Amino acid sequence: MDLVAQALSDPIRRQILLLLRQGPLAAGAVAERFQVSRPAVSRHLRVLRQAGLVQDDVRGREREYTLRLDGVVELEGYLQQLRAGAAWNRRFDALATEVQRVKTRRRADSPASHPRKRKEIA
Repeated sequence: MDLVAQALSDPIRRQILLLLRQGPLAAGAVAERFQVSRPAVSRHLRVLRQAGLVQDDVRGREREYTLRLDGVVELEGYLQQLRAGAAWNRRFDALATEVQRVKTRRRADSPASHPRKRKEIA
């Protein structure tokens, strides 16, 4: 999961993944889309391959890259756990707020907080 998160941390690598979402591309075709050197794009592709986000196939003198989403399954599970935890935290915060409102309302409605009511009751 750490390799996937590190690979996704770079904007060029994220753009490469979006390109490959449309279909397989040769390394040269990927490099043409960016204003960085071909060796830099090659390094980005290697990082993506090591993270399991792309697969490369050698076709003659070219490497063709294909998007692989298997690598994100573990990261998706982790992010889903975070979202679920955040949802519960929001619910607990709302509950605490409501409990505080009820306590405040009860104090305001109690006979001790209204001297006139206390005399009338006595």
